[in-house]
Amino acid sequence: MGIMTRIETVRGDITEQQVDAVVNAANSSLLGGGGVDGAIHRKGGPRILSECRDLRASHYGKGLRTGQAVATTAGLLPARWVIHTVGPVWSATEDRSELLASCYRQSLRVADELGAATVAFPAISTGIYGWPMDDGARIAVETVRTAETRVTLVRFVLFDARALEAFTTAVG
Repeated sequence: MGIMTRIETVRGDITEQQVDAVVNAANSSLLGGGGVDGAIHRKGGPRILSECRDLRASHYGKGLRTGQAVATTAGLLPARWVIHTVGPVWSATEDRSELLASCYRQSLRVADELGAATVAFPAISTGIYGWPMDDGARIAVETVRTAETRVTLVRFVLFDARALEAFTTAVG
């Protein structure tokens, strides 16, 4: 598409990012959970959960499939939207990397549909879902670099020093 997407890595809290859209590492229920998901719902307030419930009632009765993405309001967060995506659980016996890449690709597709130019991502699937951090960072950065998107800035917002180091290394 001709637009170069700038990639940044920062250590911080994704709920405090002043970007057009923050990406939520959601579970398939879309109804909140732990980690990034819980923090976004707590700080964003009840409007996010209300819109997630509406999505479940209308289009996603069985929940959001792994690798897919959908947007809601950002409620009280400084962003305009939350893009919810469901990362895969890591497996030692099955290559699920395409599903992880799909989370980033589909989130950027939704961002383009919204007209979002700046997007903050967490390290999807690298927490409770067990994805090895270095591999998760490599897949995330490669996918964003090769995605056809109008997003001009992708900021990976990492919770701790280990994640920041892995993503900074992957960016190069």
